[in-house]
Formats: sequence, C-alpha cells, structure tokens
Amino acid sequence: MKEVTGDLIALALKGDFDVIIHGCNCFCTMGAGIAKGIKDKFPEAYDADASTEKGSKDKLGSYTSATVLRNGHKIIIVNAYTQHNWRGRGVKTDYDAIRKAFGGIKESFSGKRIGYPLIGAGLAGGDWKVIATIIDNELQGEDHTLVRFAP
Repeated sequence: MKEVTGDLIALALKGDFDVIIHGCNCFCTMGAGIAKGIKDKFPEAYDADASTEKGSKDKLGSYTSATVLRNGHKIIIVNAYTQHNWRGRGVKTDYDAIRKAFGGIKESFSGKRIGYPLIGAGLAGGDWKVIATIIDNELQGEDHTLVRFAP
C-alpha cells in the first residue's frame, strides 16, 4: 500500500487515479464524510448507490460503480458497501464486508491505479490497522494508494 496526503477527489480529478473507492452504508445516504463530497462532485456515483435496495443487508461486501469523464480523465467511482448503517455509537465497519468488496474490486479493476481514503476507520469507527491489512491482502500486486485527507 502506497500512502499520500491530500484530497482523494482532487487527485482523481487531476488524473492520479483510474479508480477511487469509498465505503458506503446500505441506506443510500452518502450524506457525510467523503461520501458527501463524492455525491456532490460525482452525482453519477450517488445514482448508482440509489439504484440499490435501501437498507438491504444483502449489499454488504458488494459495490456499485459509476464511470465518469471529468477534466479529460475517465474515473471509476466505487461505492463499497462496508457497513450496514451509520446510526449509533461503536464500530459500524464490517470487516468481512471490506474483505469481500475489495476481493471483487481486484477482480474487476486489476491493473488500474486505485485510490481510497481511510475506509471504515473514520465515521464508521473501525480499526485502520485491521482494515489496512485486509486491503493489502485483497489488493496484493495492484497499484493502490491510501490518501490521508489534508485540504
């Protein structure tokens, strides 16, 4: 796993990544964190999310995606369903869902430049050390980069 500091969305718009991934809940909200920024900049990604069944636990470990053209760059935005909901206290991250989603992402987007934030470790309360190990295992051999947010 490579690591940079910056703004994942801005870096994608600049052409640094072919694929960006963010963690989503299963309720089609995209109302906070990086998901809100993605919804605002890439409404197509929100449309892909909204096309799924709101609240379905069956989405855990799956993902939707939207391919957009911005600033002359083709970007694939992946909505990875890594938590069921966003309400309440405690850890909302589902580690098995992260594993399954990233396994599918590798199958679908192998060979692409992939960027992602601290998926599951921010608002969802997961342990980044655990999540980073899962991502490294699932994306082994791929060009993937953690983008730690800094405006």
